[in-house]
Amino acid sequence: MDINQELQSLQDQIEILRERVKKGEHHLINELAKLRRRFKKLSKEKMASLTAWDRVQLARHPKRPHTIDYINNLFTDFIELHGDRRFADDKAIIAGFANFEGKPVCVIGHEKGRDTKEKIERNFGMPHPEGYRKAIRVMKLAEKFKRPIFTFIDTPGAYPGIGAEERGQSQAIAESLMVMGSLKIPIIATVIGEGGSGGALALGVADKILMLENAIYSVISPEGCAAILFKSAESAPIAAESLKITAQDLKELGIIDCIVREPLGGAHLQPKKMYRLLRRALRNSLKEIININLDELVELRHRKFYSMGRFTEK
Repeated sequence: MDINQELQSLQDQIEILRERVKKGEHHLINELAKLRRRFKKLSKEKMASLTAWDRVQLARHPKRPHTIDYINNLFTDFIELHGDRRFADDKAIIAGFANFEGKPVCVIGHEKGRDTKEKIERNFGMPHPEGYRKAIRVMKLAEKFKRPIFTFIDTPGAYPGIGAEERGQSQAIAESLMVMGSLKIPIIATVIGEGGSGGALALGVADKILMLENAIYSVISPEGCAAILFKSAESAPIAAESLKITAQDLKELGIIDCIVREPLGGAHLQPKKMYRLLRRALRNSLKEIININLDELVELRHRKFYSMGRFTEK
């Protein structure tokens, strides 16, 4: 995106000047302030006019914080658990236990990987059935030890390969939905990037569903939708508008509970600020549900999802 390149260039200049000022070059303070004002003004102008397709590009930005980044910056003492005890350890799913502001919790999320080697190792964030079975195993442990669960959603979708189908991909996703629906423990899900199809929903049955401002959440990718409806992936921008995949659309439709504001220009430009903003949102969400009776919590969760998609004609 051109706007991304322009904002990234300004942000890089700001970081360079900031470091020089820290080292004692105080004569650059006015120039730094001028650049910051320019960045703020340009960001507001550009972000106010974003289309759904623009947000798709932001959600997929290669420098956008991933699940592992949020784990490292929001949680302490993270201990990762591996394997589904049936077939293998799927690295497209990270799962384990940690502390969140002094409280023991469970953390589960999709991980796409950064460089080419890691992306291949993590299958570009597209889990196999063993990934979801690993998540289910850890969720049940969380319930046993009464630890709230935080999930982070960021996947194009579950892996559609032959091997995944042979090992029961659809069954693994269905089981994850069923287990999350009945867990007697608080669950908070956050869409941090791409939320694609059942592969995303498999970690999304939660008491509170948060979504970053420039994330997307949809039953199908815009390209896939365009290929089916318009017979051409080039119509993806049109499909993106029709699918109602942005946080703003989904909040209006009642699919998500909260939009987490991103720093100007997107989470990838100011990740440290993004961590602070999400920490606050997670803290507030946990406070809202932590003291609810667990049987009542499950009932409220059921009602929440049963009510989705209902509408009244006037």
